[in-house]
Amino acid sequence: MTDLPLESHLTETPPSRKGLGLGGVLLLLGVAAIALIVGLALARKSQTQPTAGPAPDFTLTTLDGGQINLASLKGRVVVVNFWASWCGPCRQEAPVLERVWQQYKDKDVVIVGVAYTDTEKNAKAYLQQFGNTYPNGLDLGTKISEMYNIQGVPETFIIDKSGNVSRFFKVPFVEDAQQNYDGGKQLTDAIDAALGSGV
Repeated sequence: MTDLPLESHLTETPPSRKGLGLGGVLLLLGVAAIALIVGLALARKSQTQPTAGPAPDFTLTTLDGGQINLASLKGRVVVVNFWASWCGPCRQEAPVLERVWQQYKDKDVVIVGVAYTDTEKNAKAYLQQFGNTYPNGLDLGTKISEMYNIQGVPETFIIDKSGNVSRFFKVPFVEDAQQNYDGGKQLTDAIDAALGSGV
């Protein structure tokens, strides 16, 4: 039997600490990323939506290749509707918006659909499914949505002939006979009020 000093069996070298290591760095980066996301979300929520006053100007490339510039529509009432193909309430209001478009398109009213965080393929399929013919385009990079501080979809802004936001709706324009609710009438009332005001 070999006699080894007792001390050599009992003492172990403690692990060395050379800093945080890869796991610690990744943990810190994750915490920093979460803090940044939460901070940006809180900052965005603290911004107000333009529910009165001048409407933020934008240019939208439509899905049929045209362009719409809000400032060029001054003198008309503009309904700016933010929607998405994946949004259930948007699907409910799509037929109402098309019906209102058909009713008002020859009366100095323009409906502009702004597809929020959507793909061209899905947006076009959605419009085809519901037969929506008013101008629609993708909000690439969500620049327009950010100008209007969109919190979700659908959201709709009524812009009067002077280019000012006259009404803001954070609810879909749906029709529910059981609840005696006519979202289409709510929208047409807002359009009629905007047609009566302004230039």
